Amino acid sequence: MSLERRLKQRSDSKCEFCASEENLKVYEVPKSPKGDLEANILICNNCFGQIENPETRDANHWRCLNDSMWSTEPPVQIMAWRMLQRMRSEGWPQGLLDMMYLDEEMMDWAKAEGDGVDKTNELVHRDSNGVILQAGDNVVLIKDLKVKGSSMVAKQGTAVRRISLDHENETYIEGRVDGQQIVIITEYVKKI
Repeated sequence: MSLERRLKQRSDSKCEFCASEENLKVYEVPKSPKGDLEANILICNNCFGQIENPETRDANHWRCLNDSMWSTEPPVQIMAWRMLQRMRSEGWPQGLLDMMYLDEEMMDWAKAEGDGVDKTNELVHRDSNGVILQAGDNVVLIKDLKVKGSSMVAKQGTAVRRISLDHENETYIEGRVDGQQIVIITEYVKKI
């Protein structure tokens, strides 16, 4: 019997998060110490899209975790815990996290993706629109910038490819403009 058929049998052909019966797919829980049925869940396209693309996440959709976090299936519990961690800033997930219990082995698996790690002191670089920048992103200058220490002017509309982040100051990034490595203030760039 295929993995998908066994997952459908286990979940009664419903998304193991929101119980939707449409557009179901197998999702492998990242960093799983086990394989096959114990490392996969059956979820709908809506849940999958919101897991993979946090910008599209609708916190109200995930209120379904109030029920699915009590699943007896470890991969469902792990992903429920991870999603609640990712939405802690919404307020309501914290109450569910306080009720949830994972033994030590399961907690290690849950935290293997980096969820639950205190990120309060982590620097977050944002462009002029508030979009989070990461090392390797491409940006475009939104203003002409005079480069200190040279006669060069970086023109508005110039693309800066594969930026690097300053690990001490969230307002600075670095990138190459006209073959020269320069420091750029994040308020003057827009992510491409």
